Amino acid sequence: MKTFLKHIILLLCMALTACTDVIDVDVPETEPRLVVEASLDWEKGSLGNNQIVKLSTSIPYFSNQTNNSVTGASVKVTNTTNNSEFIFTDENDGTYSIANFVPIIGHTYTLEIAYNNQIYTAEETLIPVTDIANLYESTANGFDNEALEVNIDFNDPVNEENYYLFKFQEQGDLLPELLDISDEFTNGNTMTVFFEKGEDEDINQDEFMSGNVVDIKMYGVSKTYYNYIKLLIEQYDSVGDPFSSTPAALRGNCVNTTNVNNYALGYFRLTQVVKASYTFQ
Repeated sequence: MKTFLKHIILLLCMALTACTDVIDVDVPETEPRLVVEASLDWEKGSLGNNQIVKLSTSIPYFSNQTNNSVTGASVKVTNTTNNSEFIFTDENDGTYSIANFVPIIGHTYTLEIAYNNQIYTAEETLIPVTDIANLYESTANGFDNEALEVNIDFNDPVNEENYYLFKFQEQGDLLPELLDISDEFTNGNTMTVFFEKGEDEDINQDEFMSGNVVDIKMYGVSKTYYNYIKLLIEQYDSVGDPFSSTPAALRGNCVNTTNVNNYALGYFRLTQVVKASYTFQ
C-alpha cells in the first residue's frame, strides 16, 4: 500500500511539473529620450544667481544601467524681455551650473539645449509668490482630528489668477510630499493649506509628534506648469489603485526643434519660492 501511495504522489508531481510553462513577456522598449530637470527657483530674499539644470536620458524599466547622466551638451537660457544670455557650465556629471543668473519677475526666458546634434527649446515666465502669513500647528483641519498637522496661511493677490506648488518634507524622510492648488474659487482671500501624516504600519509611517521638523517650500508657478505637475501628482497618488487610469508619459514644455518626434521629457520652469521650517511643540 505504501508503494502504491508513493507511485501516486510521484505521478501527481510529474503531472504538476508538466503543467508548468515558462512565459517570456516581451516588454516594449523605446529609444532613450533626453530628460530635462530645469527648475530655476528664486528664493525670496536671495539674489537667485546660482542655478542648476540637470540632464539625463530615459532608461528601460528593467535596465541595470546606473549612470544615465548626459554630458557634453550645451545649455543656454535667454531673457527674451531684455535679450540677456546666460551660459551654463558643464560639470561633467549631468549637471550644468551658473553663478550669475539674473531672475526678474514677469520676464520671459527661453531654454536652449544642444545635445546629440539636436536642439531642444522651452519657454517660461518667472512667476512671483506671495509671503507666508502664518505658520502653526493644530488638529482642526486635517483628516484625523487627533493627529497633528502643520498649517500655512497666506494672502492670495486680488484680481489675478495664481497657481501654487507646496513641497513638504519632514527632516529625515527620503521623499517630499507635493500639493498643487489654485485660487480659482478663493481669489483674493486668505488661504490655508495643511500637511498631516497619518499612522501607516505598511510603510512604517508615524503621526507627527513633538520635536518633529518639517521643511516647507511654497512656489508661485505658471498655469501650464500647474497643469503638468497636477497630472504628475495624480498619477503618483493613484499607483496601486485598480480603478485608476493607465499612467502615461507626461510631455512637458521642452520641444525638439530638430526632430519634433524625438521630444524630451521633463520641464523648464521659473518660479519664486519662499521657504520655512516648523518644529512641532
